Amino acid sequence: SQLARFVPLFDRVLVQRVAAEVKTKGGVLLPQSAQSKINEAHVLAVGEGIMESGKLNPVTVSVGDHVVLPEFGGTPLKLDDTEYHLFRNAEIIG
Repeated sequence: SQLARFVPLFDRVLVQRVAAEVKTKGGVLLPQSAQSKINEAHVLAVGEGIMESGKLNPVTVSVGDHVVLPEFGGTPLKLDDTEYHLFRNAEIIG
């Protein structure tokens, strides 16, 4: 698959956003307009890091981590008909 061969460069991190909740805990279905944009994602691939002052600064997250993303930003990327996002390491909130 394309995802298995994709390797981000430098300090880039490939993530897949967590799906939005379509149903409340009480079982009420939420309309599309009421569903909020999810700022959480799972890390699928990471780059090696970026060179600064002759030293390699590695990426601070690793594959499998659950991260919080900024509301805007990142580069959308479609692989195997699934949407992913590329973020720089410094853009990831936590």
